[in-house]
Amino acid sequence: MTGRDGGEAGLPRITFDKVEKSYGSTLVLPPLDLTLEDGEFTVLVGPSGCGKSTTLRILAGLETLSGGEIYFDDRPIGKLEPKERDIAMVFQDYALYPHMNIARNMSFALRLARAPKSRIDSEVNRVAEMLNIAHLLDRKPAELSGGQRQRVAMGRALVRDAGTFLFDEPLSNLDAKLRAKMRTELAEMRDTIDKNMVYVTHDQVEAMTLGDRIVVMNAGMIQQQGTAEELFANPVNRFVAGFIGSPSMNFLAGEITADRVQGQGFDLPLPPGLAERAGARAVEVGIRPSSIVLEGGAPIQLRVIVSEYLGAQSVLVTRCGNVDVLAEIASVDRIPSGQTRDFGVRTEEIMLFDRATGARI
Repeated sequence: MTGRDGGEAGLPRITFDKVEKSYGSTLVLPPLDLTLEDGEFTVLVGPSGCGKSTTLRILAGLETLSGGEIYFDDRPIGKLEPKERDIAMVFQDYALYPHMNIARNMSFALRLARAPKSRIDSEVNRVAEMLNIAHLLDRKPAELSGGQRQRVAMGRALVRDAGTFLFDEPLSNLDAKLRAKMRTELAEMRDTIDKNMVYVTHDQVEAMTLGDRIVVMNAGMIQQQGTAEELFANPVNRFVAGFIGSPSMNFLAGEITADRVQGQGFDLPLPPGLAERAGARAVEVGIRPSSIVLEGGAPIQLRVIVSEYLGAQSVLVTRCGNVDVLAEIASVDRIPSGQTRDFGVRTEEIMLFDRATGARI
């Protein structure tokens, strides 16, 4: 394998070439091929155990390769020590030194490298101002909130001025409100810092908010990669369709008959050409909650089980046959629980998936 020429100096194109990871006889990461462009914010997303953190740790040098190679541009780095890879990492648990104040925590790597004191002070102050923690530099980690500690952990990485930054689920220990605020700050940081950033999360909202490119993983394999818009509008299989989007997509078992799809509790027309592509096979019908409407569309009768008021929007948990179906409606149209009523489905937004393979038709 020969790597491609990279972009600007210090920002390598990162290439995984048939990278594998095994623990004993257990293969947790099958041969993986992935290229991360220079200056890109890439998000690895998927459920617990899908291999995303293992991939990040292999890139950082915290896990050894069982097979394949990683390249920074044309340079193989699989056998290099972590300190030789020009990488800074932000962990889920902050990993701050409790006996050091914030300034010393942030400057640790530069002090270890014996950088001049003037440079250390300049870099710490610059990054602290950017992250709005300049007023905390004399405090100890125990005196800070979770959000402030996470900013310090990010600041420690940024002070290093590495070419590539790795984030391993950095927001998962924060409460929902603080997580949303930190997502905004990360998005701002992404737009102002020209670095490679690789971010691991199980939260698809974080992925869709932050990623220039999202890599969806399951069982150690890449299912699909692309922008949030591409993954939402054109998922390649049932897994991606169900994982990307909130509330998640509904799936109903159905059979194709002429130009319609039928199943327990529904009989819906299909967009032109879709029935022909599907042929006579068992399918799963994918319907986004936002594709279920109160007026218009193809009729479907649903029984409302729970109405979840979320402010401007309400999410209805309804039942079609014996399957729960989510519908997203404006809260002004709130419907009480227990009612059975007619809804509509925007049939042009229906997706079909092969029931045996999960592939999109």
